[in-house]
Amino acid sequence: MKFVNKVAELAEEEGHHPDIYIYYDEVVLELHTHAIKGLHLNDFILAAKINEIYQK
Repeated sequence: MKFVNKVAELAEEEGHHPDIYIYYDEVVLELHTHAIKGLHLNDFILAAKINEIYQK
């Protein structure tokens, strides 16, 4: 849950709203820009920042 909370805080700071699915031993994040109904460079930047959180 610490990971999910950190991701949620980062997403709020970045103005993104990823879909987050929490399972027993797995977290699935779906990133896309709703306004363009697809992926934007900012989605990849957010993904890289989330990966940094995960690596810590």
